[in-house]
Amino acid sequence: MSNSTKFTPRDYLLSIQHLFAMFGATVLVPLLTGLNPSLALFSAGVGTLIFHCCTKFKVPVFLGSSFAFLAAITAVIRPEGTVIPENVSLAQGGIIASGLVYLLFALIAYRIGADKIKKVFPAVVTGPVIVVIGINLAGTAINDATNNLSLADGVTPAIALNLGIAFFTLFVVILCSIFARGFFKLVPILIGIAAGYLLCVILGAAGIFQMDYSAISSAAWINIPFQTKDLNGVPFMSLPKFSLGPILSIAPIACVTFMEHIGDITTNGTVVGKDFLKDPGLHRTLMGDGLATLFAGFIGGPANTTYSENTGVLATTKNYNPRLLRLTAVFAIILGLFGKIGAILQTIPGPVKGGVEIMLFGMIAAVGIRSLAESNLDFTHSRNLTIVGLILVFGLGFAQLGGLNIAIGSVTLNISGLFIAVVVGVLMNLILPETPDTVND
Repeated sequence: MSNSTKFTPRDYLLSIQHLFAMFGATVLVPLLTGLNPSLALFSAGVGTLIFHCCTKFKVPVFLGSSFAFLAAITAVIRPEGTVIPENVSLAQGGIIASGLVYLLFALIAYRIGADKIKKVFPAVVTGPVIVVIGINLAGTAINDATNNLSLADGVTPAIALNLGIAFFTLFVVILCSIFARGFFKLVPILIGIAAGYLLCVILGAAGIFQMDYSAISSAAWINIPFQTKDLNGVPFMSLPKFSLGPILSIAPIACVTFMEHIGDITTNGTVVGKDFLKDPGLHRTLMGDGLATLFAGFIGGPANTTYSENTGVLATTKNYNPRLLRLTAVFAIILGLFGKIGAILQTIPGPVKGGVEIMLFGMIAAVGIRSLAESNLDFTHSRNLTIVGLILVFGLGFAQLGGLNIAIGSVTLNISGLFIAVVVGVLMNLILPETPDTVND
C-alpha cells in the first residue's frame, strides 16, 4: 500500500475483499436474533473505527457481530420464536452491560500488565486454541458450501451442484494465491467471489441454479434512524431499556468473549508477526471491543468482536496494513446507511461464500499449527502433549455440542467450547510441572 495519505484503486479493492469476508457473519447474527441487519453493518463499521482509535491505529482487525451472544439475545427478542420489536430495547440494555464488563477487564489487564498475561497464555496454550478457532469455523464453511442442505441422505444433485460451485470458487482462490503475480496475487478472495458469482449468474440464466435477488427489492434506498424498519418491524436505531433479567442473561457472556478475545488477538498478532498483547496492549484491545459494544448497544446493534474471517484474509494476502480495515469500516457504514447497496452483497450465493470460507478458515487453523512449530516445544514430553490434546478435545468436542449450558435460577448461560478450551489450557499450564528441557514462552 502506498505511503501517501490517499487511497489507491488497489487499496479500495483490498478493502472490499475484507468487506466480503466479514459480511456474511455480521449480517447472519441479526438475521438469527431479530436485530436490524443494516444497523449491524453500520455499528460494526463505527465499532471498528472506535477500536482502531483505542489501539493507536496499530491492530489490523475488523469488528463484527459476535456469535457468543446469539442464544441470549435470541431468547430476549424472540422468546417464542417470533421477533418482538419492543424487546430489542431490552436486549440493548444487556449488550450495554456486557460492554461495561469488557471495560472492567480492560482495567484489570492494564493493572496486571501484558507480560504476566503472556505467562498465562504461552504458545502451548495459544497455538492449539488458534487451531480450535479455525476448525470450529469449518462447519460454517461446509454448510455454506452445500447451501445448508443436509448431507445425511447422501449427495443429491442439488448438493453436488452447490459443492461444484464452492470448489470452483475455491479453485480460483487457490490459483490466484499460488500462481498469480502482481496485484492479482493480493486479491485472490475478491477474484474468487467474482468468479463464483458470475458462474452462479450464468447457471441461473440457464435455469440450473436459483439466484435470489429478493433482498434488493425489499431493501430501503436510505435507512433513516428511528424511522426505517426491516422486514420484522425492527427500526434502524432504537433507544435502550434496562431490565435485570436481560442484563443477567447477556452481560456475563463478556466473561466468555474475554477469553475468546485473547485468542483472536493472539491469532492476529501471530499472522502479522507482532505482539499486540504488548503493543498497543491487551487493555487497549479490550477497551476497543468494550466501547464498540457499548456504542452498538446504545443504537440497537449486536455486541461486537474481533473477526477471525478478516484475520484469514490477512493470512492469505499477507497485506497487514490497518488502514485497509478502516477503509472497510467506512464501506460497512455506507452499506448500512444505503440499504439497496448492502442488499446486493446479500445476494452472494451460499456456495460461493462457502468456497472462500474453506480457504480462510483453513488458513486460521494452519496459523495455529505454525505457532506451535515456531515455538520449539518439545512434544516428547507428556506435559505439552497433554495440554495440547486437552485443548483440542474440549474445544472441538463442546463446540460440536453447541457449548455447555449452565442454569442459574431462571437464567441459562451458554459457555462456548472455545472458552472451555482456553480455561482448561490455562489451568493445565499452571498446574502441570515444567520439565527442564521444555521450552516455555
